[in-house]
Amino acid sequence: MRIEFLFSVAKGAGEAIKDGNETNRLVMKSHKRKKKPESYSKRVYRQLVSQAGLVSTQVRIEETDLHILAEQGVAEQATDLVLQYRTQLEGYIVKYPQFCATLDPLPQDKTAPPLVRDMLTAGIQAGVGPMAAVAGTIAEYVGRGIMAQGGREVMVENGGDIFLQRSCDCSIAIFAGDSPLSYKVGVRVHSSQMPLGICTSSGTVGHSLSMGEADSVTVLAQSTSLADAAATRLGNEVGEVKGGKAGVARALEAARGISGIIGVVVICGELMGATGDVELVKIDL
Repeated sequence: MRIEFLFSVAKGAGEAIKDGNETNRLVMKSHKRKKKPESYSKRVYRQLVSQAGLVSTQVRIEETDLHILAEQGVAEQATDLVLQYRTQLEGYIVKYPQFCATLDPLPQDKTAPPLVRDMLTAGIQAGVGPMAAVAGTIAEYVGRGIMAQGGREVMVENGGDIFLQRSCDCSIAIFAGDSPLSYKVGVRVHSSQMPLGICTSSGTVGHSLSMGEADSVTVLAQSTSLADAAATRLGNEVGEVKGGKAGVARALEAARGISGIIGVVVICGELMGATGDVELVKIDL
């Protein structure tokens, strides 16, 4: 079911969000353009994640900072996977520095490692540089690597970008900085939709590059690479008209032109808009 709407919290947005029975709860973190280390370096949002009987593992290697939930501790496997995929990516960047530097899509390279090809494809689909997909891509590749080693229940969060494979329905709260909707609204993901990528970008929260003005743009897609790249693109669209109602509407319009997106939620101050197959829920943390 496709839905599209735009409303203000000042006009009863809270009442428009229906409660849902939550089997599991995750928290989306937005990325921000202006660096304020205290707001993301501690990653306090991770303390709000319900483990639902799973084991928590954290893996930090240079810029990669993963929070993983799985049926058992996966520190060794996840570390090996991160090193493997970072080596592939870094080796490609040494040969092709433009891959890391450009903010525009690059053509597909059939000789590149699979994760690089996925990033190139996501950049082409979303209309952004391939590095806009890096966090989501690492999250998905590590998650699928754990699944290939026998894991059935896996959540990998990389700076707020999530690869999710659960056998139960999950509710995901959206952190949108100073917006009054922050931690108040979320999206419900059904087990039949997984594995799934859920990624958020922001011009006001987090350390990742964004040209946007939105407090958060959350994208759901089967490809976590695409969800990450599309969130960046749609956040930039909000910024093209300096946010507000016009910015939210512009992002929703642009989302319709990106093939592969399942749903989008845009929050900008008191305004929220959504489009696609997305089920909003009220969150009580």
